[in-house]
Amino acid sequence: MSALLYGIALQWKLDIRNKGVLLTYYGVPLMFFAFMGGIFSSINPEARDTLIQTMTVFGVTMAAFLGAPAPLVELLGSDIKKAYRVGGIPLWAALINNFSAAFIHIFMMSLVIFFVSPAAFDAKSPANPAVNFISLAIFIIVSLMVGTIFGLYVKSSSKLTIMSQLLFLPSIMLSGIMFPVSMLPSMLEYAGMILPATWGFKLMSGEVFDIKLLIPLIVILLVSIFLNVYKLLRIRLE
Repeated sequence: MSALLYGIALQWKLDIRNKGVLLTYYGVPLMFFAFMGGIFSSINPEARDTLIQTMTVFGVTMAAFLGAPAPLVELLGSDIKKAYRVGGIPLWAALINNFSAAFIHIFMMSLVIFFVSPAAFDAKSPANPAVNFISLAIFIIVSLMVGTIFGLYVKSSSKLTIMSQLLFLPSIMLSGIMFPVSMLPSMLEYAGMILPATWGFKLMSGEVFDIKLLIPLIVILLVSIFLNVYKLLRIRLE
């Protein structure tokens, strides 16, 4: 257990020193929050009701899809992977370290949005903070598991940026955080239902914990776990 905690703490510190990862965990999400929070609340005062959830979904999605996979791509594409094998350290340990450190980073970033929004933009605080934070934790876990797919399957950092954007941009546009999904064509509305951001936004926006909204997230989580375990087994055989 102490070795696991040490690995997580080490990965957390390495992330802090990685400017690219740090930018996607904190820089861009918080800059978007500072810039767009005022615009959203000025154009549409009703946006204050879900401003915290909107900015949180943006930040979590960016961090999980663009930031969290980067250390995994670097690990699997370098001699560090060989060092793990020589040292008898399973690769899943690296995944757990990266996953856990990313979760801490993203949760901290979300806390900044949660506490600053009411004071900065007169945003409405969630009626039930406990439900909000539980929903947030679930959303982060599912999003990170999807992001891990990119980290395991994409071979280079340049390709990672492109592939991650292919999921990040639809998540922002089709999840309902920018405008109501009812304004979308039916086909795009249905397409948005396969994205964690759509269900994460709905889950965090509710005043009570809606178990039904967990079902799509659980399906996405299980599919992601299967793909990640499958790839890990393939890597072991290489």
